[in-house]
Amino acid sequence: MNPRVDLGDLGFDNGAHLLVQRALNSVPPGCVVEIVGRAPALAVDLPVWCRQFGHRATRHDDSWTIEPGARDRWAGAERAGTPGPDGIVASAPAHWGLAARGALVERGATPYSPFDIRDRDLVWADIAPSLYAHAAAEQWDPATAVHWAAPIDIHPDVDRAVVQVMTYLVENEQAALVVPAKLLARIHPHFREVLQLLAVQAADEARHMEVFTRRALLTGLPMGTSTVGGRQSLATLLDEADFSMASFLLSVLGEGSFLNLLEFLDVHAPDPVTRDVTRLARRDEARHVAFGVAHLRYQADRDSRVLSQLRGAVERRYSALVDTAGLNADVFDSLVLLAAGSWEPAAIAAGYRAVLTLQDEMDQGRQRRLVHLGFPADEAADISALHTRNFM
Repeated sequence: MNPRVDLGDLGFDNGAHLLVQRALNSVPPGCVVEIVGRAPALAVDLPVWCRQFGHRATRHDDSWTIEPGARDRWAGAERAGTPGPDGIVASAPAHWGLAARGALVERGATPYSPFDIRDRDLVWADIAPSLYAHAAAEQWDPATAVHWAAPIDIHPDVDRAVVQVMTYLVENEQAALVVPAKLLARIHPHFREVLQLLAVQAADEARHMEVFTRRALLTGLPMGTSTVGGRQSLATLLDEADFSMASFLLSVLGEGSFLNLLEFLDVHAPDPVTRDVTRLARRDEARHVAFGVAHLRYQADRDSRVLSQLRGAVERRYSALVDTAGLNADVFDSLVLLAAGSWEPAAIAAGYRAVLTLQDEMDQGRQRRLVHLGFPADEAADISALHTRNFM
């Protein structure tokens, strides 16, 4: 017996199609569904809806029979992987577009996609899902996480040194925001955990820009200096189009060195606000470095050629910057004064040694990360030595 659906007064303008489609989905091939109803526009709307979806509608005196069409709009449809990370495909087809991972993707869309990075191995790291969950849970509010009202009772020259360093940090964090923002717009959303992680990373950098700027302006001094060499160094990061090479230069080498710098500023901070902002930023930067290292290790484990490509990226950047001055001298001198804490000759000597130690720690940290990626120790030392003198 064919199923019968009584729509009552329900019309296609307020949901009747749901009941009709439900009945059609339940019948086996060769069966029909009988439809009755009193909605005034049913005689017009029902056949139009049936034609739209390939069903055949036949009118009787006080009812309709509908034969499910042979044309199924979902014929040939495919699943866009499965929802969890284990369901990621090796290469996401362009016609999937913005379909959610695991969704049934209807055929027929124009095979256009603005996402040119569609291969899993170009962006993935197994740590990405858990790292994103950690990042989302660790977000902090600049208005409440920093004790902005804490007293700042320091020598004006030391305060100017803080302002100069903060100016330098803002400049670098702006580059660190733009790089992931540019990259995430190119990655196929099938790899959503990477998109989410890069989006949070960009949000982290925006927050760092805010707190570093606010600390710089906190005592009424003007911002510090920005050198041509420093800006040229950062521009090379923005010019790197390859996802993995950009991640390597920014996160593994640049932000990795910044972890040491932020720890140095935490240790030598002359006031509570400076200590707060650098400590909070370092916590975020550690995640960025962790993803960069994990992604590059994921790639290197699958393709031994990756290591030579990474070295090539460093050498190209070194060649582009070989004639630049490197680190802003005002920044270097400010770091010395912050570590010294005063203008006493012995203190300045100690501060100078502390900055040299900082640079050595940056170098050792880069070498450890490079060895972790698979470089021999001697090659890691050579590559680290080529890293920009601007730190980032």
